[in-house]
Amino acid sequence: MNPWKKWFGSKEPLENTVPELDTDNIPNHVAVIMDGNGRWAQKRGLPRVAGHHSGMKNVKKITMAANEIGVKVLTLYAFSTENWKRPREEVDYLMKLPLEFFPKEIDELIQNNVQIRMTGWEEGLPEYTLKAVRDAIELTRNNTGLILNFALNYGSRKEMLLGMKKMMEDIGQGRLSMNDVDDQAFSRYLLTSDLPDPDLMIRTSGELRISNFMLWQLAYSELWFTDAFWPEFTENHFFEAIKEYQRRARRYGGL
Repeated sequence: MNPWKKWFGSKEPLENTVPELDTDNIPNHVAVIMDGNGRWAQKRGLPRVAGHHSGMKNVKKITMAANEIGVKVLTLYAFSTENWKRPREEVDYLMKLPLEFFPKEIDELIQNNVQIRMTGWEEGLPEYTLKAVRDAIELTRNNTGLILNFALNYGSRKEMLLGMKKMMEDIGQGRLSMNDVDDQAFSRYLLTSDLPDPDLMIRTSGELRISNFMLWQLAYSELWFTDAFWPEFTENHFFEAIKEYQRRARRYGGL
């Protein structure tokens, strides 16, 4: 048995069973690094973009699973500020996925009271991508259920640097006192200022790193890793991650 399995997640295929969950201990915010689309496709002799397409279809499935058990916020790392370095053909394909995903799934998302949000920067995104995302945000604005938050064109170091610059500007202009600078004050300058920090972070594909994702917000999150690539990540994997979260004692540095 892999010695890391107990602490970092599932390293073997899960049986087709859903673990019994403690409904009083469901994480409010689950963040997911959806990794391994390209490798999943290449293992099957398919182009990398085929993996991204399959990964897109998995988004609704995991969203509904999260909604079913009472998760309040599901943040999905869809495209990082570093992903622009990928081949142009792959980036162009990724930018077109929202045009396919939202029109196809928006009715069911609305029926399930899901609210769409985006964390990231609009600058640099194609207008057609922005329109698809903005339309989905507007159509679900009044929904009060699960927040499905896409981290799109997002990078945590940039987020913190820009937040720090804005905070320094406010101090210089007298809008904020140095005596008032603390964790909570800085958090208000981040893109996630209106969201709770993630309780649980899941990463697929077997990689054991967080890749410039919510570095500040993940300070006390529970981490769960699985070898499953994102296109093959099932509801059972998701529920097993929740079950492992419930086994852990969150002490936040205390005893």
